[in-house]
Amino acid sequence: MNIEGRKTLVLGGYGLVGLAVCRELLVRRPHEIQIHSLSAEEAEEARQSLLAEAGETTISTSSGDIFGPSEVGSRTNELEAQLGQLRDESLPSYLLYQLLAESRPDIVIDCVNTATGIAYRDVYTAARTVLDQRDAGDLTDDAVVGLLESLYIPRLIRHIQILYRGMQDAATSVYIKVGTSGTGGMGLNVPYTHSEEKPSRVLLSKSAVAGAHSLLLFLMARTPEAPITKEIKPAAAIAWKTIARGPIARKREPIRMVKPSVRPLGDTFSTLDPSAAELTDEVLQTAYIDTGENGIFSLEEFALLTTAEQMEFVTPEEIAQYLVFEIEGGNTGHDIINALDNAVLGPSYRAGLMRHWALERMAELEAKGETRSVAFEMLGPPRNSKLLFEAHLLREAFGNMLAVRDATGEEVAETLDRMVRDQPRIASEVISVGLPIILRSGEIMRSPKVIVPSNADNVLLTPALIERWANEGWIDLRLPNCERWIARFHAIHNELASIPEADTSSRYLRNHRFWDEQKGIQPGKIVGWILSGEEKGDRVKH
Repeated sequence: MNIEGRKTLVLGGYGLVGLAVCRELLVRRPHEIQIHSLSAEEAEEARQSLLAEAGETTISTSSGDIFGPSEVGSRTNELEAQLGQLRDESLPSYLLYQLLAESRPDIVIDCVNTATGIAYRDVYTAARTVLDQRDAGDLTDDAVVGLLESLYIPRLIRHIQILYRGMQDAATSVYIKVGTSGTGGMGLNVPYTHSEEKPSRVLLSKSAVAGAHSLLLFLMARTPEAPITKEIKPAAAIAWKTIARGPIARKREPIRMVKPSVRPLGDTFSTLDPSAAELTDEVLQTAYIDTGENGIFSLEEFALLTTAEQMEFVTPEEIAQYLVFEIEGGNTGHDIINALDNAVLGPSYRAGLMRHWALERMAELEAKGETRSVAFEMLGPPRNSKLLFEAHLLREAFGNMLAVRDATGEEVAETLDRMVRDQPRIASEVISVGLPIILRSGEIMRSPKVIVPSNADNVLLTPALIERWANEGWIDLRLPNCERWIARFHAIHNELASIPEADTSSRYLRNHRFWDEQKGIQPGKIVGWILSGEEKGDRVKH
């Protein structure tokens, strides 16, 4: 993509890599760069540092927690937002979706350390609190909520869902992520840890979340209508932002010099003992290197960290150059989404050959009994089984697509309704797997236990609820759905009519030979067509 004249949203634009990315973008004269950071002060500081290089590019800012809601609410509501079902009407309540909807960027560059932000909620400490309180018999709601808040995977999945929907609705063209390996490229023997445990479970959780994140982005890259998706994952320390001499702070607290004194060790020992020594007013000052989000290191710490066989390091400018080159269509060899694409094992030629024989053998075995092999409701979701059974009933009643196309909606509805009433064996094959049949009259046939809805208990029926269940997993013999099936068969016929009769090339996948309209309706083929077209569930890489 040509960056000139485009709008780019840089998430985490205040950080070490984020600022380097902004500077690399400015060389390409984009129309606007929007810097998003956790705080408004950080975003504005980043903007000010770039103004001298901006030229005609507008630099705007925004702020807030992209993993949280657009408005602060109760902890219970925030938990529901992370763990509940995501519905279209709730999308604007998420800050990330609101940000994308309002900014409508052509390009999103994500420099936020997502894995750290999610994994450092520390599920282990939260779980320990719950277990200790349970054992003591005083388990509190606060501890339970704290544990639920720290769950990694639901939070990561919700983040990806919101990101995908937001970029889709904003018509974003490119999304590129700066990921992490979690250990600076080192293995399970990483000598740098965040606890006495080696390796730290929290640190490995960060790596686990980073890996899960990459695979979710891999899936997004294979989704039709999603933006072009890439990820560059540095496997080294990233440095640096500033080299200076000055006061040293740890966790924002200045390190105060201590007046040495000698005292007996004693019989007990406390980590915090104000009487152990005298703190002076002098603050530790020396040379340091600021590595951005990873903090500041001393001369010797930096020497240790970056020496051979340790983390070593990569500069933020290199990462920014690779990112921008990938956006512009270059191939750096560092996009791990592309690497996954090339490394995963996909469908095989051998399997394609054997599929034909498997289907033939199953058809032979099906013919030896009176029950058709349509759906067992193990593939999921129930809508797939619903569609397969509806196509099957049309096959039983009409034989082929041509006969359905020539009928009216009333004729189809009446024929199907009469068939399931007069031929209980056909109806039994459907309802026995747990899918109700809603008849033309609005009455239903059902088994003692149904799959949709999964957990209703004396729920008050409303027209909207019935329509929702019919869509999700009830075989629907009412007029509107019958007309929908007629329209589908017309659409298939129109697709075939658009293929030149003389064209025998490999251009068309679903050609006249594929469908053979005069032959019996083939539910698997038809529902595959529906899932690829109507449901937007097609596979884009084979």
